[in-house]
Amino acid sequence: MKILIATKNKGKFGEIKGGLGTDFEIGFLGDYQVDDSDFVEDGMTHEENARKKARYYFEKVGDGFDFVIGEDSGIYVDALKDELGVQTRRWGAGDAASDEEWLEYFMKEMKVRAPAFDQRGAKFVCCACVVGRVGAAGSGTLTRLFKGETLGLITDSVMAPILPGLPLSSVFLPEGFDKVYAALSREEKNKISHRGQAVGKVREWLLDL
Repeated sequence: MKILIATKNKGKFGEIKGGLGTDFEIGFLGDYQVDDSDFVEDGMTHEENARKKARYYFEKVGDGFDFVIGEDSGIYVDALKDELGVQTRRWGAGDAASDEEWLEYFMKEMKVRAPAFDQRGAKFVCCACVVGRVGAAGSGTLTRLFKGETLGLITDSVMAPILPGLPLSSVFLPEGFDKVYAALSREEKNKISHRGQAVGKVREWLLDL
């Protein structure tokens, strides 16, 4: 079974590929020259964005793949109510900023708005959308959505080296753990993270087909 992961973010790709395991042949969108200048990520929810990505890249580069996975995720922080979510990477310093610049801005805002540790509640949410071919000679398509969510806290300082494309992993402490996301092994993180949960559900569904 051949699957295209519709992201150019190497950090996200590595996590999704790791969560899917070794039972599939995995393709990385970043390896393809795709003119996606007309693609606009303007959904109001993670479900809308994940579905839009999966369907768009299924049409663009889906030939040769059985399924395309589009993923959208974000963080929701109690002290920054209604500011992050689907806008997470575009918030604050913006998506043109480096991981380090984005995280520096975020942490400065947290110091101002949530100086006490008990004000730093947060949750990560992920939605993964799978689009695939069905019917005679793959003439039709099917779409499935899978979600994951992890509760935790934002630390008051950076607790681990920044993972490329995943800056918040260095400051998000999942509930019940004494290490931030970025300090967990990939196996540990895939078991409990928002993305790991969603991709785990994708894997189970694909293996059951």
